[in-house]
Amino acid sequence: MRILPFKESRTATIGIELELQIINPKTCALVSRSKDLIRNIKQSDFKTWIKPEITQSMIEINSSIHHSPKEMLEELSEIQKFLIAQANAIHVAFCGGGTHPFQKWTMQKIFPTWRYKKLSKKYRYLSKRATVFGQHIHVGCSNADDALYLTHALTRYVSQFIALSASSPFYQGIDTGFFSSRSTIFNAFPLSGVMPYLTAWSEFSDYFYKMKNLKIIGSMKDFYWDIRPKPEFGTVEIRVCDTPLTIKKAVIITAYIQALSLYLLTEKPLAISPDLYFLYSYNRFQASRYGLDGEFINPYTLQECSILEDILDTIKKIQRYANQLNNMGYISLLMEDVINKTSDAGLERQLYKQFNSLPQVVAEQCKIWAKPG
Repeated sequence: MRILPFKESRTATIGIELELQIINPKTCALVSRSKDLIRNIKQSDFKTWIKPEITQSMIEINSSIHHSPKEMLEELSEIQKFLIAQANAIHVAFCGGGTHPFQKWTMQKIFPTWRYKKLSKKYRYLSKRATVFGQHIHVGCSNADDALYLTHALTRYVSQFIALSASSPFYQGIDTGFFSSRSTIFNAFPLSGVMPYLTAWSEFSDYFYKMKNLKIIGSMKDFYWDIRPKPEFGTVEIRVCDTPLTIKKAVIITAYIQALSLYLLTEKPLAISPDLYFLYSYNRFQASRYGLDGEFINPYTLQECSILEDILDTIKKIQRYANQLNNMGYISLLMEDVINKTSDAGLERQLYKQFNSLPQVVAEQCKIWAKPG
C-alpha cells in the first residue's frame, strides 16, 4: 500500500493565513485590485507572505512558523505596516471580517492563475460566491498518527472556534440573523464538511490516492473540510474561523487553539469514534447562528450547555498547557471577551445601529484593522 508522506513538525507550532478584504475607500465596496498589489510587491521581501486568493477583491497574508504567539503578532504587525503602505500607493484599504456586508458576488473577478481559472470552470458561480474571508490556523504535529487524531479531536470544539471568531453578520446587504454567515457558504461545495471517519494513516493514504487516481482531487487543497491534515506542512489546518477584525484577535484565537491542541495531543482525552460526529452539524449551526449564546450538546455525554460555558470549562482544562507555552496572557484576554460576550459580529451590529449605513460599517472596519496590533 502506498503511504502518503507526512512532513514531521515540532508539536504545537503554529502558523496562520488571513484572508483580507480589499476596499475602495470612497465607496467602501470591494474592489478588484489584488493583481495590482501582487505586481507591486514582486521585488519586495514581503512577497512570500502576501498571496492572491480566488477572486481579485481578496488578499491573503501568511505568517511564518512560530512557537510563540507574541512573535507571530510581531511578524504580522510588520506585514500589516507594509500592506498599509502598499494600500496607500494604489488608493485602496483593507479590513477584516468574514464577509463584506453589501458586496454582490456576481461582480467579482476570478484571479487569473491556472488553478483559480480551473476551479472557476469547475464550480462556476460557487467560485465567485466564495468571496468570503477566513482565518486558517495550522498546528504542527510530530507524526501522521497524531495529525489524524488531532483532526478528529478538534471537531469536538468547532462550535467554539466559529463562535470565537464570528464576524460576518451582514451579507448581500442584509443582516442575516447569523453571527457567522460565512460558515454557511462552503456547504455547497463537494468534499466540504468533515473528513471521512478514517483512524489510521494507512487508511487515510488509501483514501487520498483513490480520490486522486479517480481525478476527483489533485491535491489536499481540493478537500474543503472544516479541519484537514496538511501532510506537506506537517500540520493540521483549522478552516472554520472568520477573519477577525484585528490581527491581535486572530493571534489570541490561535494561542487558544495552540494550547488546546497541546492538551489533546498530550493527554489524548477523547476517544475517537463515530459518536464524535453525531451532533456535529447541529452544534456547528448553533455557533453560526447564535455565537457564544448558541447551545452545545456534548457528543460523548449528551449534556447541554452554552458555547460560552463550554469555552470557559475548556480553558480550565488547558490552563496548564497555556502556561507551559507561555501564552496564558492571550487566553486571559479571550476569556475576558467570552465572559463579557464581546464579539466582532456584535461590534459590527453596534456600528450599524450607530450609523444606519453598511458602507460606514465597512469604513469603521478599515479603521479598526489599520490600528497597530
